[in-house]
Amino acid sequence: MATKIRLARHGRKGRPFYHVVVADSRAPRDGRFIEKIGTYDPNTNPATIHLKFDRALYWLMVGAQPTDTAERILSYKGVLLKKHLLGGVKKGAFDEATAEAKFEAWMKEKEAKIQAKIQKLAAEGDAAAKVRLEAEAKIRAAKEEEIAKKKAEIAAAEAAKKAEEEAAAAAETAPAAEAETPAAE
Repeated sequence: MATKIRLARHGRKGRPFYHVVVADSRAPRDGRFIEKIGTYDPNTNPATIHLKFDRALYWLMVGAQPTDTAERILSYKGVLLKKHLLGGVKKGAFDEATAEAKFEAWMKEKEAKIQAKIQKLAAEGDAAAKVRLEAEAKIRAAKEEEIAKKKAEIAAAEAAKKAEEEAAAAAETAPAAEAETPAAE
C-alpha cells in the first residue's frame, strides 16, 4: 500500500486548521487515514506546528511519501534532517553520537531563529502600539484645547453678561441716588 504524509483540512471557512496525517494515497483528502501525527495552524505568526516527531520519522523510514507542504513542515521541525543523518549512520559515514550532536546543534540554531522572529514581531507590535498611543495623545490634546477654548468663551460671555447686569443695576441705582441727594441738601 502506498502511504502519504499529508494535510487534512479542518476549521471554518477562511480560518483553516490542518491535521498532519498518514493515509493511503487513494483515500480522499479529509477521509480515512492510518494515523494522525500532528497539527498545523497557519493562522498564527509564526505558524503553530505540533508534531509527533518519532512517529513522523518512523513513517518516513518505512517509505511514506510526504506531499510538498507536509515535506516543508517536516523539514521545519527537523524530521527530514534526522532521517538524512540516520541514513549517514547506516552507510557508515559517521557514528550515531556525531549524528545526534549535529542534530542538536541544528535544533538550537533553529530555536534561536524562531525566538528572534517572535521577539522581532513583539518589538514591531510594541512600536506600532507606541505610535498609536502618541497619535491618540495628540488627538486628545487637540480636543482638550478645543474644549478649553469653548469653556473660556462661555466664561467670557458669562462675565460680560454679568458686567452688563451690574452696569445696568448700577445705572438704575445711580439716578435714584442722585434724585435723593439733591432733596437731602
